[in-house]
Amino acid sequence: MAIDPDLAQRRLAAKRSELEEFSRLSEEARKPVELDQQSVGRLSRMDAMQQQAMAEATERARRRDLARIELAERRLAEDEYGYCLDCGEEIPERRLEIDPMAERCVRCAGSR
Repeated sequence: MAIDPDLAQRRLAAKRSELEEFSRLSEEARKPVELDQQSVGRLSRMDAMQQQAMAEATERARRRDLARIELAERRLAEDEYGYCLDCGEEIPERRLEIDPMAERCVRCAGSR
């Protein structure tokens, strides 16, 4: 089964838009936590710092996924998209539907 390059590109573009929108929406949560003298106290600041740290970790994961999208687009341009980087077998369409940036078949991904 051949991969439809237009469909693959649309999936990658949709995933990129989704990640960029989430990044934009979480921008406020990643800002430095300011010391608020009117706040309830140290625990509130600690909670805010913990939420900020989680938002930053999520943003790092989004950036990694954006980089994976770029790699998938490069593989698409080179007619290598949809083939496992390890064994060379075709990655099932259903897997690419779920994760359009998938680089490995399920068997090879599971052995890593």
